[in-house]
This record gives sequence, C-alpha cells and structure tokens, in this order.
Amino acid sequence: MSTGNTRTAHLDTFARDHLPPAELQPEFLFELPHLRYPERINCAAELLDRAVNEHDWGERMAIYSAAGNFSYRQLLESANRIARVLVEDMGLIPGNRVLLRSANNPMLAACWFAVIKAGGIVVTTMPLLRAKELTDVIVKARISHALCDARLAEELEIARGACPTLTSLSYYNGDAGVPGLDRLEPRMAAKPASFDNIDTARDDICLIAFTSGTTGKPKGTMHFHRDVMAICDCFPRSTLKLEGDDIVCGTPPLAFTFGLGGMLLFPLRLGGSAVLVERLTPDLLLRTVQDSKVTVLFTAPTFYRMMAGQVGQFDTSSLRKCVSAGEALPVATRKLWQEATGICIIDGIGATEMLHIFISHTEDDVRPGATGRPIPGYRACILDNEGNPLPAGSVGRLAVKGPTGCRYLDDPRQEAYVSDGWNLTGDAYLMDADGYFFYQSRTDDMIVSAGYNIGGPEVEDCLLAHPAVAECGVVGVPDAERGQVVKAFVALKAGYNPDAAMAKALQEHVKNHLAPYKYPRLIEFRSAMPRTETGKLQRFRLRD
Repeated sequence: MSTGNTRTAHLDTFARDHLPPAELQPEFLFELPHLRYPERINCAAELLDRAVNEHDWGERMAIYSAAGNFSYRQLLESANRIARVLVEDMGLIPGNRVLLRSANNPMLAACWFAVIKAGGIVVTTMPLLRAKELTDVIVKARISHALCDARLAEELEIARGACPTLTSLSYYNGDAGVPGLDRLEPRMAAKPASFDNIDTARDDICLIAFTSGTTGKPKGTMHFHRDVMAICDCFPRSTLKLEGDDIVCGTPPLAFTFGLGGMLLFPLRLGGSAVLVERLTPDLLLRTVQDSKVTVLFTAPTFYRMMAGQVGQFDTSSLRKCVSAGEALPVATRKLWQEATGICIIDGIGATEMLHIFISHTEDDVRPGATGRPIPGYRACILDNEGNPLPAGSVGRLAVKGPTGCRYLDDPRQEAYVSDGWNLTGDAYLMDADGYFFYQSRTDDMIVSAGYNIGGPEVEDCLLAHPAVAECGVVGVPDAERGQVVKAFVALKAGYNPDAAMAKALQEHVKNHLAPYKYPRLIEFRSAMPRTETGKLQRFRLRD
C-alpha cells in the first residue's frame, strides 16, 4: 500500500508491509501549520541533535537519576555510540525491530534514541513482562535485535529459545550473575561519539507500542516519525504549557506511551529535564519531588490518591502542575489532591493507538467531572452504534481524529477501532452543549441492568468517597431477572472489617449519593485490585 512518502529509508519492510490497508486507516488531520513536517525527518535527530547543535542546550541537564545524570550532550553522545554498535557490530539495517527491556533509566533513554537514529523501529517493553509475554511481542513484531538491562536478562534469555528471529542481543548495567552476556558498554567505549543519522521519511515507522492488556491480548500499534513529533507539539505546548526550566518526574514506564511522552520526549522538546527513577512508591515519589525540585508530575489516579495523605510530610512547594492519565480520574481523587496540595490535576484521555493525550483541559478551563475538550490539533464527537453523530447530552462511543491515529500491526481488530475515518477508542462518553466530554465507562464496561445503563466508574467514584474504601472495581455480572447486576470489588483501608455490616454501609452510601438503581447489589471484599504494570484497573479479570 502507499503511505504517501516518496522514498522510505527502510530496507527491512516487514512493518511497512503489515500496515493496515488504506481504507482501514483513520483520517489524519494536519490543520495546525506547525504539524506539517518536512518529508524527510528523523524524530531522534529532531529532538536530540537539534537540542545540542541548534538550540545550544548541550550543557543543560537532560536526565537526573540515581545511576548518574546526563546532560543533553552526554545523552546525544551515548545515543550516537549505541547507534554505531547497532549498525557496525550488530548488523542493524533500517526497518529492523529492536526490543528494549529496562526500567526507567538514562541508558534506556539513550538506547531509544539510538535505535531511531539508526533507522530502526523501537519496541520498548515493560520490565515486569515474563518470558511468555516477551515471546508474544518478539514473534508478533519479528524482532531481530534487543538491548536489555542485564538485571532483566533471565526472562529474555528464556524467551530467546522460542524466538528464531531474535539473533542479536546486547546487555548493559552489570552482569546480573548471568554468564556469557554480550556487554554493551565496552562496545560503546570503542566507538566515536558521532553518528550520521539515517535519512528517514516522516511516514517511516519508528515505534511499535504494545497496548497494556487491560482487555486481554496486547496489540502492536505502529507510529511514524511525524507522529512522535506531533505529540511533542500538541499537548505539552497548548495544554500543559511545559517550559524549558521544568523538571518532570512520574511513575509511568517509558514503555508506556504516556510515560514516553511525559517522562522523556516532552521535556527534551522544550529544553527541560526529566528525573528517572526505576521503582517508585507513593512516599518515594513525594521525596523525589522534594529532593529534585520537581515542577511537573505525571502519574495515575491511584498514586495521587495514595499520596494525598502523605503530602504534608514533604516539601512539594516546587510542584506547579500534575497530570493524570492511564484511566479515568475519579472526582473524589481530584478533590482529595487539590485539598492536600492546592493543585488541580490536569486530567487527560489518551490511548496507545493515538500515542498520547487528545482530550484534556488546562487549570483555567476545568468543568467538574469533565475530562475536558479536544486539545488543539484534534477533533472528537460522540457516535451511536451505527456511526451516526449523537446530540449533546447523549451517551455513546467516543470518536476522535487528529495528527495521530491507530495503525495496528497485522491485527484484525483494526476494523473495529477505525470507522469512517474516526478512531473509536472503546470509551463511552457524554458531550455537553459546550463541548466538554464526560467519561462514562469503557464501552465494554457499560452495565445494563433492568434496562438502565450504569457506568461502572461512576459507582467506583462514589465508593471511593467513603472513608473506608482504599480502592475498588465495579463490573456487571449476569442475572436471570435483570440481565446484569452491579457488583463491586472493594479493598478496605486498615482498621475496617470486610463483613456484612460494611457491605450494607457501602450499599447505603451509594444509594444516598446516586440513583438507587446504580447501587452494587453484590459486594466482594479483596485485599487489592488487579492492575496492569501502568496502574490500569483490569476489569476483565474481575468479570472473569
């Protein structure tokens, strides 16, 4: 199929050959002049080489971490050396897929840029993936190369035997007790700090991001060089208003596109800095904010809720903006955080398929309960099941289009995600008369009970406002009389008993705050909720 470019840099055309056919791809919008990128662009060179060579940011700090700090120049030189290793020693040709496996640290960032500089396609994976899950990714994307933190070598080495395409691996950050590993650092040390970036096209694929698996088997989403640039030139500029002296930190892994943008690409695009921490707990994140003078925070609603009660123990006066994404932000959590810090969380909805946030709000344009409005560069509407636009006030399927969009890697689910040019995110939303979008549920999480449509997140939000509830998940379960009934899975805070009296109290709490038909007729107490590595609630596991 044609992708609109005149000359691809890719010699290995596997990914290009497995793009969805043109009629199943969404319509892409480039209405804003600054989103019309030149035909030849390499996003790594645009973000990193220009920072040093044109903006003169070479001595600015790009990354702070316990493993050492990297200036923009040091990050560029490390990426150049790794790119040389990939091409000269490991035989990478443009279009090859390269798996990255690491927690958030400067070497992972350098490897990410190196792969793209060399014309490769980067596939970053979550550190907690086991051999079976890694095998699925490697086989699906026919990955040929891997750069891996040696501390995570064991599972990759197990997977290697079932992955004949994976022929070239190199490891960094110690030997982790695994003998015979090919070591990346000695190879880097032998290379010059310069590299001639591959002359890629703006619509050459540079990234395959796998979805986090909230609904089952992950899908590979393919993104172009221009897509990476577009997310850097949309949300952080128009909505977040990130600045060159900002220091960002947060919990999302760089393998998660929310983390890739917020924790690496966005600050580098504007001359800022990132604090990368490999493993964060709520108290450690607050301590990092205090010690590193973090100004912008990226994390999921669950972390904001857990941190709210501990904020007073730390100096967070440097913090000026907080961003939430990954799952719906409960009203109770937003209120709790604002009362504790004085900061209104910037909520946003994004998707791996869309690469990053496409609906959000600024601190000055908040409507209670609303996610926000489409950010500049994107459009959104609400459609019925037949694909017809619905009037304001109606609940339906969220549809969005903009400079990014869904291109699954050889996956029949493409046809369900894209319809008539729109990306159908799988979310049920309501749009009011002023164009604000209000989250209802995932479309497959909508509970239909005795003819009533009930959004699970609305019931969850109500339960979270009860002082005994630490976290919860709400799903519909089959019922002979009503079709479905609402069932709540609840984890209680310390000091509360998971007994029949508590279940009754929670049911009455919901009845007193929502329409009575929405209350959970069934309550099951659990010690914790099943979540993905990025913190998303896995409701499908509760239903199972």
